[in-house]
Amino acid sequence: MKIETKRPIIKKKKVSGESIVKMKTEITELLGIEYPIIQGGMAWVAEYHLAAAVSEAGGLGIIGAASAPPEWVRDQIQKAKKMTDKPFGVNIMLMSPYADEIAKVIVEEKVKVVTTGAGSPEKYMQMWKEADEKVIPVVASVALAKRMERCHADAVVAEGTEAGGHIGEASTMTLVPQVVDAVKIPVIAAGGIADGRGMAAAFMLGARGMQLGTGFVVTKESQVHENYKNSIIKAKDIDSRVTGRSTGHPVRVLRNQMAKEYIKKEQEGATFEELEQMTLGGLRRAVVDGDVVTGSVMAGQSAAMFKEVLTCKEFIEKLVSETDALIKGAGFYE
Repeated sequence: MKIETKRPIIKKKKVSGESIVKMKTEITELLGIEYPIIQGGMAWVAEYHLAAAVSEAGGLGIIGAASAPPEWVRDQIQKAKKMTDKPFGVNIMLMSPYADEIAKVIVEEKVKVVTTGAGSPEKYMQMWKEADEKVIPVVASVALAKRMERCHADAVVAEGTEAGGHIGEASTMTLVPQVVDAVKIPVIAAGGIADGRGMAAAFMLGARGMQLGTGFVVTKESQVHENYKNSIIKAKDIDSRVTGRSTGHPVRVLRNQMAKEYIKKEQEGATFEELEQMTLGGLRRAVVDGDVVTGSVMAGQSAAMFKEVLTCKEFIEKLVSETDALIKGAGFYE
């Protein structure tokens, strides 16, 4: 069993009389970023304002292409470039009808990092590799992680079921170490990470970086409706629900009228078509229109851990300083 992992090197840099922790891991080296923190590519949430702010703060911002047309993605990339000269990436949902076109847009716009979900990116790998893209698929199983390594992915995001939105079955605590043991490429942990305790735990599990979604939804730079942010800020530990298990496409959301009715219909044996109709446009209604009653308020189990709205810079520095305070004395890094 493989248990040895390279330890992150964390240094402190003096700026204006303050001590700022700097983390160096395989992920920061691979992506050219300051901190091994990646913002999730959340549909309707991960747009250029947020992505640029995360990158400016030292993490890796991500523009979520979701099911958007290529023209929208290109525009988002170009606007992000005007706000930051630091690395950022694009997330492609491979089930999108525009996936082929967006894969080309990423190359044309010289975006150097791409994360993928909802499928395998194998058909695009040669094109991306020829363009020197860093490819990081999101995986929910050891088998898919090994497959991504074979097709020359640079790293993988092992996302546990604690995450918001579309999820797998394995928890972050069990999935991450199994993926770490199974592949030689760096592993990024995702799902349920909200503070320095979560980051420290992820490092202990062998992760070389962390991806967070819910925490960035409630940052000041996030463009989501205030009702959406407030739903997360006010969430309790028991408010997380999973819809769609009966369809084979489970989605983690916060408890509301829509989730309650959806789960009730699932239990009554509603057809896939009936259930699908209930959620059509639900995420947009919640994120853009602020309908947190009948909309789909996607958020991870960590939602109840966020009680304030910070800037991306404040949030990232909080994560890093908390992590440093926890594992510095444990001999985990130099």
